[in-house]
Amino acid sequence: MVEGSELQKVRRVVVLGSTGSIGRNTLEVVAASKGRLELVALSAHTNTGLLKAQAQQFRPRYVVVTDAEAADRQNWSDLPPETQLRVGQDALIEVVQLPEVDIVLVAIVGRAGLEGTWAALEAGKTVALANKESLVIAGPLVTRLAAQRGAQILPVDSEHSAVFQALQAGRRHEVRRVLLTASGGPFRTYPLERLQQVTVQEALAHPTWNMGPKITIDSATLMNKALEIIEARWLFNLAPQQIGVLIHPQSVIHSMVEYIDGSVIAQMSPPDMRLPIQYALFWPDRQPAVARQFDWSEAYCLEFYPPDPERHSALQLGVEVAQLGGTAGAVLNGANEAAVAAFLEGKIPFTDIVPACRAVLEHHPFDPNPSLATLVRLDGWARQEVQRWVCSKTV
Repeated sequence: MVEGSELQKVRRVVVLGSTGSIGRNTLEVVAASKGRLELVALSAHTNTGLLKAQAQQFRPRYVVVTDAEAADRQNWSDLPPETQLRVGQDALIEVVQLPEVDIVLVAIVGRAGLEGTWAALEAGKTVALANKESLVIAGPLVTRLAAQRGAQILPVDSEHSAVFQALQAGRRHEVRRVLLTASGGPFRTYPLERLQQVTVQEALAHPTWNMGPKITIDSATLMNKALEIIEARWLFNLAPQQIGVLIHPQSVIHSMVEYIDGSVIAQMSPPDMRLPIQYALFWPDRQPAVARQFDWSEAYCLEFYPPDPERHSALQLGVEVAQLGGTAGAVLNGANEAAVAAFLEGKIPFTDIVPACRAVLEHHPFDPNPSLATLVRLDGWARQEVQRWVCSKTV
């Protein structure tokens, strides 16, 4: 009887970053929920045209634009009468902390997602986290805050959702290790000498996933997997040596958990972000599929390869940062965001992204027990250092 009443409960949701890839997929899940997911607020930074169109379709109580200039440029006269426009970072924090909000889905890309995550956890909300950077930058602080406020973090990244699901098969002390899978990106079979010449267009052509430019470049360098190692370390309270990576070009097995008896539990599905989004929004219940499903009348071939340390040097950075903790995650993330931006702008070659990150990481003022303010400051410092590094390479 309790389960039935829980199953019918309407869950009130805020989506931060609703105009991005994850945000748009989330709204498809909401649309298919038959009223069981209700949107309280949607947010965007600058894509106000799409945000307004989403508001017209879903009629949330609030839309939030964090960039004031972008908000001013948009005509909001045809916003639904029940939807209020709010502007600025403070407005975003206010809406995630509204008492009626049950779940905050954080789909903002990069360090910009940290404030929304922090505010939601402070208010004791359930956070469906697609913003891995919140844990990469401030993993110990974020998880401690969640424990103190009785909040819950549910993973939305396909890899961490897979781990979360596979962990239901055993007890935590029975886990030997976690294996995160990676497609290998578009350059998995390129000769190493060819990587120096890859173009932005080539790097943005991901073989299996449709993602935003920053995440797509991270997939090509495997920096996304380095960040996921750090995320998994804090999200699941694992030792760094318990986290491994396998190259799996088909992107069908999203991650695996190996137990001490040798059993390996894998979560597999066609690559479709709507599944982990739906799983997080309805946890602990499962719902009829919105995402694509397998056609078992077709043949499937699944391949696994160990990473190449030379080709996938970003992975070692992830392991080192997971071991170091402290300020290392904030510096690596800030440096990577700046280096990816420099590549997309044509300022550095593809092969300079990881070396730029290592150079900044190795000479930063490491603090093993930083405050949140220190982490934010060093994020900015790392970005400036990458700019200096880029300038030194072009002189």
